[in-house]
Amino acid sequence: MITMGAVAEATRDGSDPRARGAGRWSVLILLCFSLLLIAVDATVLHIAVPALTAALEPSSVQLLWIIDVYSLVVAPLLLTFGTLGDRYGRKRLVLAGYLVFGAASAAAAFAPTPLTLITARAFLGIGGAMIMPATLSIIRQVFTDRRERAIALGVWSAVAAAGAAIGPLIGGLLVEHFWWGAVFLINVPILLVLLPSAARILPESRRRASQPWDAPSALLSVLGILALAFGLKEAGSGHPGGVVAFLCGAGLLVWFVRRQRRLPFPLLDLGLFRRRAFSVGVAAVLLTVFALVGLELMLAQYLQLVLGDSPLGAAIRMLPLMIASVAGGLAGAQLLRRVGLRATMSGGLALTTLSLLPPLGWGTEPHPLMLALCFVGIGFGIQVTLLAASDTIMSSASESRAGGAAAIEETAYELGAGLGVAILGTITTVVYAPSLASVSGVSPELMTLARQSLAAAAHAAQEIGGAGGIALLGAARVAFVSGLHTTIMVSVLLLGATAVSVALLVPRRSADQGDCD
Repeated sequence: MITMGAVAEATRDGSDPRARGAGRWSVLILLCFSLLLIAVDATVLHIAVPALTAALEPSSVQLLWIIDVYSLVVAPLLLTFGTLGDRYGRKRLVLAGYLVFGAASAAAAFAPTPLTLITARAFLGIGGAMIMPATLSIIRQVFTDRRERAIALGVWSAVAAAGAAIGPLIGGLLVEHFWWGAVFLINVPILLVLLPSAARILPESRRRASQPWDAPSALLSVLGILALAFGLKEAGSGHPGGVVAFLCGAGLLVWFVRRQRRLPFPLLDLGLFRRRAFSVGVAAVLLTVFALVGLELMLAQYLQLVLGDSPLGAAIRMLPLMIASVAGGLAGAQLLRRVGLRATMSGGLALTTLSLLPPLGWGTEPHPLMLALCFVGIGFGIQVTLLAASDTIMSSASESRAGGAAAIEETAYELGAGLGVAILGTITTVVYAPSLASVSGVSPELMTLARQSLAAAAHAAQEIGGAGGIALLGAARVAFVSGLHTTIMVSVLLLGATAVSVALLVPRRSADQGDCD
């Protein structure tokens, strides 16, 4: 996912170009297609969850891993591959990322088991993390004229927003007319075109082998975040090993932080967090994306399995959220100039919080108009918040630390997405399972299956058929809505608390500041 902070970092004067002339626009087109693949892949699977569950029958924990292992792998690897690209060459890293992403897409499309799909999604995350940081640096390298660079980055950010918007729509179309694996298989022919094109037109970059790359730090960050997420999922499902994994993950991350403080060339510049505005901005990004991505997954299931929408119908119903997000990005800059940083960020958070309140009073009945209005409020409010948070982050960093600030913001995005699905999905499951009471005429084995998830209950109801199946599905829908209400309430409390913190801690207007020390 591209961020405003990363765009701001890329607009600053950087390395000398090695590609000029009309070919630079061809480079931009190729890189935009690369970003589109990564942005779409982050959201395309949400609509495919019911079909995927019916085919592979994953447990509730396995389903959460299938959805968010991608983001959880991307998050800790962004800094790692960013430094590797600077050291060994960005073009080489992008080409390798294409190969990994394409092979993982093919493996995911034909995955026979949940574990195979989780593994393939993890490799998709590795490929995405190899591509993302290098491509922004290549844009900065190719477009040396500031006006042209602004145009290029405007196109780049618009493609990112469009990718997130059309992801569920593409997923709905493919699931409706083919099968769930098509959401991954579509990547392969696109990459077969991109790979030779990239090898021919992407410029080489200067290698900078002077700064050492700390492999232990990279390993600690990856293992720590994955163990933390694994612990949250397993603890939520009642597994005793979940607490142990969580504590191990927390310990690894503490070790990582201590190591960064001692290294002369750390992977993560912790000095940036000494500025209060920077820390609040990063927290706002993480918590806002946390709420958005986790709720988006739950709402996609709500539309299909509670309200009965088709995959395509659910995707179309969610379009107001995505369109409002694009509109919020366009309007955010104007709001920043007119009302200031603090009012824009806290106002966006407040609008998102208020837009989440109406669904707390809903059951299994449809509310099409109000749901669309809520989606508009959520999308607009979140995007305005993210733009203002990006401005806070980048204005809190000095010129020399802009790259580190952008990398931290990117990591906050991906980590928020991964933890949002992990934690909010776990909360929904924890509430859903005990809320689904036994249904007369349904065997204990099928009830155990139905308590795994709403998608699993729908599959079990289809197997039973008749009045028993209808009764099971109706009870499961009510139980899922109870879990959804709890998830929304947690999001409301988090976003509301963040809005208050922003109003108290962030300055009214941004200003370029000096060094962060």
